[in-house]
Amino acid sequence: MDEAASVPGKAGSPVRLGLRENWPQFALLVVINAFVGGMVGIERTVVPLIGSEEFHVTSTTLIVSFIVSFGVVKALANLVSGQLADAWGRKRVLVLGWLVGLPVPFMIIWAPTWEWVIAANALLGVNQGLAWSMTVIMKVDLVGPKSRGLAVGLNEFAGYLAVGVTAFLTGYLASQYGLRPVPIYLGIGYAVLGAALSILLVCDTRDHVRLEASSHAQQAAPISFRQVFALTSFGDRNLFAASQAGLVNNLNDGMSWGIFPLFFASFGLGVERIGILKAIYPATWGILQIVTGPLSDRWGRKGLIVAGMWVQAAGLFLTAATRQFEWWIVGSLLLGLGTAMVYPSLIAAVSDASHPTWRARSLSVYRFWRDLGYAIGALSAGLIADSFGLSWAITSIAALTFLSGLVVAVVMSETEPHPSSRRTT
Repeated sequence: MDEAASVPGKAGSPVRLGLRENWPQFALLVVINAFVGGMVGIERTVVPLIGSEEFHVTSTTLIVSFIVSFGVVKALANLVSGQLADAWGRKRVLVLGWLVGLPVPFMIIWAPTWEWVIAANALLGVNQGLAWSMTVIMKVDLVGPKSRGLAVGLNEFAGYLAVGVTAFLTGYLASQYGLRPVPIYLGIGYAVLGAALSILLVCDTRDHVRLEASSHAQQAAPISFRQVFALTSFGDRNLFAASQAGLVNNLNDGMSWGIFPLFFASFGLGVERIGILKAIYPATWGILQIVTGPLSDRWGRKGLIVAGMWVQAAGLFLTAATRQFEWWIVGSLLLGLGTAMVYPSLIAAVSDASHPTWRARSLSVYRFWRDLGYAIGALSAGLIADSFGLSWAITSIAALTFLSGLVVAVVMSETEPHPSSRRTT
């Protein structure tokens, strides 16, 4: 497809595909997704410690319950985000996500009980499911098929670098001023700026989808959301392989979010150094996606996904097996490297295997399974930790991550980064 081709937009100006042609909107969406990521970053270091130290929650399963509420709600928000994007437009869904996220930092600051924190994370799940989904979908819409890996890499770079930087800053602020309220003030700034930019400056991208779809073979008939859900979940080998890998990827992320601060603290590590470790993983993940996203366009998706899952598993095994800060740094770096290899490649692989007319819905189903991993990972790790200890929880998730990479190696066939047509499922 010639990505320089254009069609008139609703405002009369020509609509073109490509990063160069759409760089102002693309750059704006990168900035907005940094604020989306920052909203999660405010919780990576301090919230598990708030549960154990301020609310004196002794059960690991109960402490990680805030991640369970986040993961379940975010997964469901992802599931409906594609439908809403096609029906309402991408911008409206993005703005809705920010409006739901505005109360979150205030609820954490003022929470009188742990249940308030759980409720705040349910709202955060809606915010992330709608806002992050839209920044991904809109970037993919803007650039066309030739640069999907790059587009996703830049999107996830911004989001997860912000997670890492914010995790470090909240750890530092908590060591100086306590767990609440000062570290959470960052979230207020992120929410206000993200909402304002989305309302005032973002433009919808449905005309870009029309342009891309015009160059593809027409489907025999439109397919329903139920069909898209079945196809993405298990009906297509590539989409199934990507969905299960996405679930396990976020399963180990959900485990690390809730378990790592408690694991490190159990060996006497202070909150500032815990913040450093919690920052290294998402920051590495974020920064390296600038490289791994474009590499998936050149090298293909499958190899990066398989190797990335196995590198993650190695990082988790190393973290569980060692007791020194320096080794935990290496484990965090490996976990970040592996996730950087996997994350943009999976989204690009799902985009490759989906027709433009149902790509948003397919991505929403993939993201449903992927982010359900937060809840499954946190809950299963909490139960294992309560029964057998924190090290066993980490080791068990590491083994599952390795097996997920093996599934991709066996099931997935290489997707085409530059397909000239799509199958008409």
